[in-house]
Amino acid sequence: MADSERDRRIKDVGTLKALAHPLRVQLYRLLTIARTATASQLADQVDEAVSLVSYHLRKLAEHGLIEEAEPGSGDGRERWWQPASEGVSIRDEDFRDAPEKAAAHTAASRLFFEQRVEMYRRYLDERAHWSDAWTTASESAEWLLRLTSDELAELAKEMYAVVRRYEERGRAAVAAGDTEGRENVAVHTYGFPFRV
Repeated sequence: MADSERDRRIKDVGTLKALAHPLRVQLYRLLTIARTATASQLADQVDEAVSLVSYHLRKLAEHGLIEEAEPGSGDGRERWWQPASEGVSIRDEDFRDAPEKAAAHTAASRLFFEQRVEMYRRYLDERAHWSDAWTTASESAEWLLRLTSDELAELAKEMYAVVRRYEERGRAAVAAGDTEGRENVAVHTYGFPFRV
């Protein structure tokens, strides 16, 4: 990922559809967490056949979402994969110019949302198995604000910057060997207008 983008902005329907597949987006998330992995390692995590996982990894690679990585072990027979960028961004304005593009964007957004909801549901179901420190630190909140669209955009940028700062802190700590007490943490935010 030496010359990769910080965040890859997806602007075409083909790439959006390639990512917006339930198993592919799950594999992409797992690669984002692991940084590098083989199809066999990922297949174990998603409980699918290695051949199926390999197929979906190749589809993600065809669209430049993932790329081959340096082998992580001495076995040269297995292909190692990594994300091609630090993340992806998908913006509504890139899919408004045609009904079929807008429909694809809506379908993808719904899939991503449903998977995020499932992640949080799983945490709620497993909360009793986490330590008091983790359950106390976990956050679920809703704020109902009166903002302009410009203020919402500014809020989103500020929140993004804060999360990126913590992401970089965590990655630097792990790279330095500081893994004690660290867990994967999902942060989901939604800012949208509504009327009552």
